Amino acid sequence: MQNRKNKKRYEKDNIKSFMVSKETTLLPFIIEKLSSLSRTEVKALLKYKHIAVKGKPVTQFDLPLLPGDKVDVNFGRSFYQFSHPQIKILYEDEWMIVIEKSSGLLSVANETTKDKTAHFILREYIRRDNPEAELFVCHRLDQFTSGILIFSKDEALKDEMRENWDFYVKERKYVCVTERVPDKLEDDITSYLEENNHLHVHSTSNANRGKLAATHYKVIQSRGRYALVDVEIFTGKKNQIRVHMSDIG
Repeated sequence: MQNRKNKKRYEKDNIKSFMVSKETTLLPFIIEKLSSLSRTEVKALLKYKHIAVKGKPVTQFDLPLLPGDKVDVNFGRSFYQFSHPQIKILYEDEWMIVIEKSSGLLSVANETTKDKTAHFILREYIRRDNPEAELFVCHRLDQFTSGILIFSKDEALKDEMRENWDFYVKERKYVCVTERVPDKLEDDITSYLEENNHLHVHSTSNANRGKLAATHYKVIQSRGRYALVDVEIFTGKKNQIRVHMSDIG
């Protein structure tokens, strides 16, 4: 007897595609194209998202179809559309994934959190097709910073991105809200940043103890004691923006 314990089954895609030649709706179109299947079987394909129109899985039986629309039927498994409240996939191909990360989500694991991270969630997503797939971190964003993150599906590409980051990324800009309006509406801030034993980052004048960090900011608008500030960093140091904003009060 075969031991199936801990064995996970990964179905594969088995897709047939059809082009719409005249205006119609989805259910009669599929029934006509899949004449060997019963109406009940076709409805089951729809119900469990085995049918996609123009690349998106659908369940609406009376969805209007226009000439030129492409209808895909997946006999192997349901079509999967990635959805997560804190991650939006902006671009994906065989080499990389580019996402928009929400504030509050860790980029990668730390000592206390392993699975609630952008890296873990996306790695599980790509392992749906290949259980051995790996995902590599090209750079990071602080947990409470929202913005664009790039992950590589290929280790060599990850090394290339990291080693030549300044060549590929010409501008690193952020928008932040400060409590108190800066005295100068636009300025440059330069200091050396060091991290103490409690993992708190702060500025120091000692170049031998810290790493050089350079920031340019410009106040976009203000209201009361709050300011909306456009920030560009020329060095990517941990907590750089927070420390430099703190340095000017």
